[in-house]
Amino acid sequence: MSELKLVIAGAAGRMGQAILHEALKQPAIKIIAGLEAPGHAAQGKDLGCLANLPAIGAKVESDPLTVIAKADVIIDFTRPQVSLTLADLAAQARIVHVIGTTGFDNADEARINAAARHATIIKSGNMSLGVNLLAGLVELAARALGPAFDIEIVELHHRLKVDAPSGTAQLLGQAAAQGRDARLDDLRSQPHHGHTGPRASGTIGFASLRGGSVVGDHTVIFAGEGERIELTHRAEDRTIFATGALKAALWGQGKGPGLFDMQDVLGLRPRI
Repeated sequence: MSELKLVIAGAAGRMGQAILHEALKQPAIKIIAGLEAPGHAAQGKDLGCLANLPAIGAKVESDPLTVIAKADVIIDFTRPQVSLTLADLAAQARIVHVIGTTGFDNADEARINAAARHATIIKSGNMSLGVNLLAGLVELAARALGPAFDIEIVELHHRLKVDAPSGTAQLLGQAAAQGRDARLDDLRSQPHHGHTGPRASGTIGFASLRGGSVVGDHTVIFAGEGERIELTHRAEDRTIFATGALKAALWGQGKGPGLFDMQDVLGLRPRI
């Protein structure tokens, strides 16, 4: 099998750098370019030098159309509007698009679904093995405990994160709703602020905390009468997300068009 030709979107960012370092360890993957916005300080720099490593002969570029035309896969932890453009281009090129971006609205999701008719799109609010196992446990617990237990999902991230609740929290909320054979939007509790009155029984709530340099902590609380169950995952290093994204990139080769997630990649469907 030939080397997988990889483009890293947002190559100068935290996740871009984590993906770069992990991809360089894998002989089956060849990094051919990075992407950043025109005018970005990293434009034209060799990706190796950008990561304080020896040059690798692949540079940061600004034109996604040019680099995607030469790629087998693009890994993308950027912003929703950037990811939507890349999904459209991936569909045209019929390549694999791994999306770790979060914060999409319903119209965005519809556009990604349309792109997946031609591209292999692997999209997840979290790429780590541990979080996807947690999602399976959350679904199992929600099904077993039933609506007598309220569910609260508490997430803590670094102060620079711009979307809330996090994509991982949304993923966990979807798992909880699925365990109750319902849609998350139908069970979602309103944010607690001011005089809100009593909480509706059996709902799913979210609390978002921001501060410091926290990579990502998520706790799912099942609160019943006289007892409470808490399931927690703590991310200590962005490498876990990079490793998962690269696993998804390799898994997607030859799969054909469709919209997949990390449950598919990790063989966790059907869930526990």
